Amino acid sequence: MFLPKYPDSPTPPPAHAHTVVEQVPARRPAPQVSVSTGAVAAVLVGGVVLTALLAAVAVTAVSVAVAAVVLRSLLRDQHRR
Repeated sequence: MFLPKYPDSPTPPPAHAHTVVEQVPARRPAPQVSVSTGAVAAVLVGGVVLTALLAAVAVTAVSVAVAAVVLRSLLRDQHRR
């Protein structure tokens, strides 16, 4: 049942030998990426706006810290009197 079945008349070996040719892998073309001037302008404007917001947050934090130090010194002077 599980024994292989061989053909009755064996076929002769081929007269010529096959040579293996190395196949060059097919290169997929890179997708063309086109960047419009509107996209570049939007990225630049977004970067400028985000940088301005970050600078505004930093200036606000520094001014709040300075105000806290001034108020602390004023309140300390009143408690000493």
